[in-house]
Amino acid sequence: QVQLVESGGGLVQPGGALRLSCAASGGISGSSAMGWHRQAPGKQRELVAVFTSDGNTRYADSVKDRFTISRDNAENTVDLHMNSLKPEDTAVYYCYAVVRHMAYWGKGTRVTVST
Repeated sequence: QVQLVESGGGLVQPGGALRLSCAASGGISGSSAMGWHRQAPGKQRELVAVFTSDGNTRYADSVKDRFTISRDNAENTVDLHMNSLKPEDTAVYYCYAVVRHMAYWGKGTRVTVST
Protein backbone atom coordinates (compact mmCIF):
# COMPACT_ATOMS: atom_id res chain seq x y z
CA GLN A 1 0.00 0.00 0.00
CA VAL A 2 1.18 3.50 -0.87
CA GLN A 3 0.86 6.43 1.51
CA LEU A 4 1.25 10.04 0.42
CA VAL A 5 1.34 12.96 2.84
CA GLU A 6 1.31 16.55 1.62
CA SER A 7 2.47 19.60 3.51
CA GLY A 8 3.25 23.25 2.91
CA GLY A 9 -0.10 24.73 2.03
CA GLY A 10 -1.34 27.97 3.47
CA LEU A 11 -2.34 31.54 2.79
CA VAL A 12 -0.18 33.66 0.54
CA GLN A 13 -0.58 37.00 -1.18
CA PRO A 14 -0.66 37.31 -4.96
CA GLY A 15 2.86 37.31 -6.30
CA GLY A 16 4.12 35.27 -3.38
CA ALA A 17 5.59 31.80 -3.25
CA LEU A 18 4.98 28.49 -1.52
CA ARG A 19 6.64 25.12 -1.54
CA LEU A 20 4.50 22.04 -1.27
CA SER A 21 6.05 18.74 -0.26
CA CYS A 22 4.84 15.19 -0.60
CA ALA A 23 6.35 12.38 1.44
CA ALA A 24 5.73 8.95 0.02
CA SER A 25 6.06 5.46 1.42
CA GLY A 26 4.92 1.98 0.59
CA GLY A 27 6.53 1.10 -2.70
CA ILE A 28 7.48 4.33 -4.44
CA SER A 29 10.47 3.98 -6.72
CA GLY A 30 12.20 5.90 -9.45
CA SER A 31 9.96 4.22 -11.96
CA SER A 32 6.85 5.59 -10.27
CA ALA A 33 5.16 8.56 -11.83
CA MET A 34 4.59 11.23 -9.18
CA GLY A 35 3.12 14.67 -9.29
CA TRP A 36 0.52 17.15 -8.25
CA HIS A 37 -3.09 17.84 -9.12
CA ARG A 38 -5.34 20.54 -7.76
CA GLN A 39 -9.03 21.13 -7.34
CA ALA A 40 -10.53 24.57 -6.98
CA PRO A 41 -14.00 25.11 -5.53
CA GLY A 42 -16.61 24.16 -8.10
CA LYS A 43 -14.00 22.87 -10.53
CA GLN A 44 -12.79 19.46 -11.60
CA ARG A 45 -9.47 18.18 -10.44
CA GLU A 46 -6.72 19.04 -12.90
CA LEU A 47 -3.12 18.09 -13.44
CA VAL A 48 -0.61 20.70 -12.30
CA ALA A 49 2.78 19.07 -12.74
CA VAL A 50 4.08 15.55 -12.96
CA PHE A 51 7.20 13.45 -13.20
CA THR A 52 6.36 10.75 -15.68
CA SER A 53 7.61 7.21 -15.27
CA ASP A 54 10.48 7.90 -17.65
CA GLY A 55 11.65 10.93 -15.66
CA ASN A 56 10.29 13.71 -17.84
CA THR A 57 8.21 16.56 -16.48
CA ARG A 58 4.96 18.02 -17.70
CA TYR A 59 3.15 21.15 -16.57
CA ALA A 60 -0.27 22.58 -17.06
CA ASP A 61 -0.16 25.59 -19.34
CA SER A 62 -1.60 27.72 -16.55
CA VAL A 63 1.41 27.11 -14.28
CA LYS A 64 4.24 26.65 -16.75
CA ASP A 65 7.16 29.01 -16.02
CA ARG A 66 5.79 29.71 -12.54
CA PHE A 67 5.81 26.29 -10.87
CA THR A 68 8.65 23.79 -10.67
CA ILE A 69 8.38 20.16 -9.67
CA SER A 70 11.32 18.32 -8.14
CA ARG A 71 12.19 14.99 -6.52
CA ASP A 72 14.78 14.18 -3.88
CA ASN A 73 17.73 11.85 -4.37
CA ALA A 74 15.82 8.87 -3.04
CA GLU A 75 12.95 9.62 -5.41
CA ASN A 76 10.44 9.07 -2.65
CA THR A 77 9.42 12.68 -2.18
CA VAL A 78 8.22 15.27 -4.61
CA ASP A 79 8.04 19.02 -4.12
CA LEU A 80 6.15 21.70 -5.96
CA HIS A 81 7.78 25.12 -5.90
CA MET A 82 5.13 27.70 -6.68
CA ASN A 83 6.14 31.23 -7.59
CA SER A 84 4.27 34.32 -8.75
CA LEU A 85 1.08 32.94 -7.30
CA LYS A 86 -2.24 34.17 -8.59
CA PRO A 87 -5.70 34.09 -7.01
CA GLU A 88 -6.72 31.49 -9.58
CA ASP A 89 -4.12 29.15 -8.10
CA THR A 90 -6.32 28.84 -5.02
CA ALA A 91 -7.18 25.16 -4.65
CA VAL A 92 -6.59 22.02 -2.69
CA TYR A 93 -3.40 20.47 -4.02
CA TYR A 94 -3.11 16.69 -4.08
CA CYS A 95 -0.02 14.59 -4.40
CA TYR A 96 -0.39 11.47 -6.48
CA ALA A 97 1.66 8.51 -7.52
CA VAL A 98 1.23 5.60 -9.86
CA VAL A 99 2.62 2.36 -8.50
CA ARG A 100 2.12 -0.99 -10.19
CA HIS A 101 -0.46 0.57 -12.48
CA MET A 102 -2.53 1.87 -9.56
CA ALA A 103 -3.10 5.53 -8.75
CA TYR A 104 -2.76 6.78 -5.17
CA TRP A 105 -3.67 10.15 -3.73
CA GLY A 106 -2.82 12.13 -0.65
CA LYS A 107 -5.40 13.91 1.46
CA GLY A 108 -4.50 17.28 -0.03
CA THR A 109 -3.13 20.56 1.25
CA ARG A 110 -4.99 23.82 0.81
CA VAL A 111 -3.46 26.81 -0.93
CA THR A 112 -5.22 30.16 -0.76
CA VAL A 113 -3.90 33.10 -2.75
CA SER A 114 -5.57 36.29 -1.64
CA THR A 115 -4.97 39.83 -0.51
